Amino acid sequence: MPFDHNDHYHRLLLRQVPRNCGAALDVGCGTGRFARRLADLGIEVDAVDPSAEAVAEAHALSESAGGAKSPRFRQADVTDVELAKGHYDFISCLASIHHMSFDVVAALRDALAPGGVLVILGCYPEKSRLDWAWSLAAVPVNAVARLAVAAVDMNRSAASAGRGRVRAPVMPPTMPLHDIRREAAVLLPGCSIRRLLFWRYLLVFRTGA
Repeated sequence: MPFDHNDHYHRLLLRQVPRNCGAALDVGCGTGRFARRLADLGIEVDAVDPSAEAVAEAHALSESAGGAKSPRFRQADVTDVELAKGHYDFISCLASIHHMSFDVVAALRDALAPGGVLVILGCYPEKSRLDWAWSLAAVPVNAVARLAVAAVDMNRSAASAGRGRVRAPVMPPTMPLHDIRREAAVLLPGCSIRRLLFWRYLLVFRTGA
C-alpha cells in the first residue's frame, strides 16, 4: 500500500496516551488501523466514521487480525452523536477534524475524563510563506518514503496486498493554521500545537486531573 502520512505518525500519537487509559474514542476512524493499535494496548475503543464502506472494511480487517480486543466500530457523524461527558481517557482525530466545524472540539473536550487527553493530527492549507516552506521541505522526504514503501510492497503476497484498499472519503482542508491556533486557544485553553512534516499539525490538549 502507498506511504500513508497519517500512519507515519501513529507512534507519536500513541506516546500521548495517558497511563492506565481505560476508554478511548477515535473520531473519523476510517478503516480502523489506529483504533486497532489502541485496542492492542488493552483499551476499550469506540471508533466512529460517517463512511459505511470504511466502517465495513474496518470490521472485516479487525476480524482477520484476530486481536485480543477489537474496537467497537460505528457508522456515525460525531457531530450527531451525544457523547457521554467525562467518559474517555483518550480521544484521537486523525486527519478528520477538517471534515467538520472546528468547534466540535468543545464536545470532544467535554467528553474527556479527568486527566484525559485529546490529540488531533490535523491538516491545513498552505497560506503563508512559512506554510509553503514546510511543504517544500516535505516534498523530497515524501518522495523517498514512497519509494521505500513501494519497494517493500513489491515483496508482499497478492493476498495480503489486496486488503485495506478501501479508504474513507477525503476533502481538502480550508482552515489556515493561524485560525486553528486562534480557535483552539479559546476552545482548548492550554493546548499545544506544532507543525509536523507531511502537511500536518499536532494538537494536544490535556484536562486537569
